[in-house]
Formats: sequence, structure tokens, C-alpha cells
Amino acid sequence: MLQTYRYTEHSHRVSEDQKSEKTAHHPVVVVGGGPVGLTAAIDLRLKGVPVVLLNRAATVSIGSRAVCYSKRALEIWDRLGCAERMIEKGVVWKTGRLFNGEREVFNFDLLPEPGHKIPAFINLQQYHLEDILIDRATELGVDIRWQEEVVGIEPAADRAALTVSTPSGNYAAAADWVIAADGSKSAIRDFLGLDFFGQAFKDRFLITDVVMKNDFPPERWFWFDPPFNPGRSTLLHKQSDDLWRIDFQLGWDADPEEEMKPERVKPRLKAMLGDDVEFEIEWVSVYTYQCRRLERFRHGRILFAGDSAHQVSPFGARGANSGVQDTDNLIWKLKLVMDRLAPVSLLDSYDEERVAAADINLLNSTRSTDFIVPKSAISRVLRDSVLELAQDHAFARPLINSGRLSLPATYGSSALNTPDEASFNRGPIPGAPCPDAPVTAADGKPEWLLNRLGDAFTLLFLGPAENRTVKGCKSVVVGEDVFDTDGLIKERYDGDNNAVYLIRPDQHVAGRWKQFDQAAIEAALKKAKGR
Repeated sequence: MLQTYRYTEHSHRVSEDQKSEKTAHHPVVVVGGGPVGLTAAIDLRLKGVPVVLLNRAATVSIGSRAVCYSKRALEIWDRLGCAERMIEKGVVWKTGRLFNGEREVFNFDLLPEPGHKIPAFINLQQYHLEDILIDRATELGVDIRWQEEVVGIEPAADRAALTVSTPSGNYAAAADWVIAADGSKSAIRDFLGLDFFGQAFKDRFLITDVVMKNDFPPERWFWFDPPFNPGRSTLLHKQSDDLWRIDFQLGWDADPEEEMKPERVKPRLKAMLGDDVEFEIEWVSVYTYQCRRLERFRHGRILFAGDSAHQVSPFGARGANSGVQDTDNLIWKLKLVMDRLAPVSLLDSYDEERVAAADINLLNSTRSTDFIVPKSAISRVLRDSVLELAQDHAFARPLINSGRLSLPATYGSSALNTPDEASFNRGPIPGAPCPDAPVTAADGKPEWLLNRLGDAFTLLFLGPAENRTVKGCKSVVVGEDVFDTDGLIKERYDGDNNAVYLIRPDQHVAGRWKQFDQAAIEAALKKAKGR
């Protein structure tokens, strides 16, 4: 197979921990060097926390793997100083098209309104994404330890003891906190004897990464019952470097080993692309999928994030994107706890909020899978009837589910929220992420609102804020610190009134008021810190 990407092998280096006769102690150890673990480590370092990251591999991920990254994940990476390179390298897209047979049923625009810094989605091979994250982590001083694997863990009330295996022998380490981001086959989860609950689906899909020159637009194309894969589905995405991701539904009875052989893959691709299209296969894999999660994501001093905590089908791009939102929710809380500015129980809200978000992802992912892979003959008849109706009748189109694409989580029922006391016509509710908008800084330079929010509790004033301060909060005053360039702050935050928003460090709303109320805001801030 063709190899367009050159994998750099990172050699194992003997650390001071391994040389010492004493057990090394670290504030935080992150286990897992994929997108979720790297994002957690970067966020910790930006908050001044020393962090060790253990990666059992010697390279970044093999194959493109996760390819679709959502607006919210990119906004988080933008706050961490990574998104610009990702967007520059990736393929930006926002249009999806759905086909039944050869006929287009409908198309959709995932970001129809203007005034956003970050695009709806980019497609980027996971190895490129990890390279960017590794560069940023290295720049910030994350202690990345390659070819090091946790082979034992003993949790205690105030720490966790780790046994780490390396090519040059084992060593012991201890950590105040362990973030388990070690993927769907998490060793940490197994060591603790934790089980997933949910369901597995009886179908197989073939992933093919194909290098080719083609004039397909940078859009998401999904087929039901195409002539080149009759009775099943196919998905097409463009990635960077003329690489295309194509997923073929195979059926449960397909032999994975046989289906990955070039003599089986190439005829499928030729049937789809035509005999005159030249292509090379870069990577092939066959997968099944599950929709399941841990009962809890926090187990004392061990915190699970990403695929180690929850797994979904790939339709909807909910895997890596939800994992990045896990870390965004977790790290600011962990930092407050480590600084003794919040009780340890604040971390229970990570469990509460992200389990609820995982349940929404599992629900959407299960519904997508049930539509794509009907469980019975009558379900298939209903599915096919919806597809037929949708070609000519708009009312049927919302019933089609080829993968509801990843949306940011709203923690509407969180115990950290302060409910509205007044009626708002619009704007993000408590628990919701803040929408972006173009702004003009006081010095006349163009900026974006989200770049002023996050990393600390922030009061966003939509009107004058003279002598209105709250200890422990920074302030952003519209009309003084920034100016509403296109009127989109007013539109997106119910700015007809002089409202005040209390924004959490992860850019989610903790509370909002029609006018400044210092006592109410101080109480809301205390509540948002878990006190």
C-alpha cells in the first residue's frame, strides 16, 4: 500500500524517575497520547500544572482514524493555541449531501450564518492532528514519555500508585491525579475492574483511505443503497493531501480479514469511482462499533476521558469531539481543586455533566445506527419508505438519520448553574456554550469574542459596567473593552437589555441577569465552584 505520510518513531528515553531509587511523585499523570490525552496535557500546562504524559506507542496513530473535527472542538483547541494550524492543514467543510441510490435526496448547511471565527467542521487525518498537538505540548514543556505503558495501578484516598513498563525496564511512580485517556481498550479501566454498559451492533464497515485526484467537492456525501454497494450504505469525506476516506457497509457476515485484502478492496473502489480514476490505497481497516459508557467517569483520584469513558459509532463524528469536550470540562475544575479554591467534590460535577453529555451522544449515535442498519424487515421497510418520501416531500427529511453530526454539549441540568430569574428572549441559557461573534478591540483591531472568554471566570457585560466588579472574575464590557462589530453580540446574547453573563472557564454560561446584581452573582460564582 502507498504511504504518503512519514511516521516519525519517537525513541524511549530513560527518565529521572526511572533512574531514582525513590518513587517519583507527580501532580498529574495523563495516560494516553491520542487527541484527548494531549489536549488535557496542553490545558494543564497552560494553567501552570506540571504534567507527565505516558504514551505506549512510538508514533502517532497509524491510519487517518478520526477525521472530522467539529466547531466546538476547534474552539477549544483555539483557546489552547492549536486550531490555526489544524484549520490551515485540514479541509474545511459545512455541506452534507444525502443520496438514495443515485439520486440526491437533500443537502444541508451546518453553518449557514456568518460571523464565526471557526468553521463548522474540518477533515484532517488523526496523525496530522496529533503532530500539531505534540508540537504544542512539547513547546509548553509537557513531559511526554514514549513507549511507556501503565501495567499496574493502585488507587488510594490521596493519590494513585503506578507501575510503568518501558523498553528499559519497569519503574514506580505516584500521582495526585491520573487522567485515563488510554482509549477504547483502556488498561486503567481493566485494572480497576470497570465495565461498560450499552450495546454492540452487528454490522461491519470497511474503512479505506484512498489517495486520488478527484473533483468531488469538500462535502460529506452519504449514500443509502448505492449501485456500487447495493442494499448497504457508503460514506465519503475529503481529507488533506488528496486523501479520501471512504466507508463501505459490509454486513455482519463479512470476513474482516478477507475484506481488507487489496483484491477485495480495489473492485469496490473501482465500482464506486469508475475504471478511469487512478487511485492508491493508503490504509484499510474493518470495524464494528458499540454505543456504551462507564457508569461513572470519576473514580476517586482517577478520571476517565474520551474513549476510555465512552464509545459511540463513528456516524456523527462524536468520538474525538466529545473526548475533547471532556477535557475542557475537567481541567479547569481540577486546577481549582489542586489550588484549594474549590472542594474536591467539584470533580463530581465533571462526572454529572459529562455522563449526561455522553448519554445524549449515545442516544443520537444509537438512533443513527438503527436507521443505517435496521434491525428487522419491518424497520427496513419503514426506513426505505422515509427515503423515498424525502426525495419529494420536505416533511420526511428530518426523519432521515445518516449520523446526526456532533453538537456542543449544553449542561442545562447541572448543579453548577444558577437558573434564570428573569425572562430572556434569546441567548445562551445557563449550561450552554457561548456563541462567538466578531468584535473590535479598544485599539481598533478586529478580534473574536470567544478569544476574550475562557480560562477564568468572566463577567460579560452587555452594557455599562462602572464600579461593577466581583472578586474572582475578570470582566469584558461590550462598548468599552470590545465593540460589537456587526451587532451579532446583541443578536446572540439578547443584548436589547444591559444583561450580565457569568461565564465559566470552559466558556459555558454559569448564570445570567437582566442587570447587575452583585450578591446574586457572587452566590452564582460560589455555586459554580461547587461550594
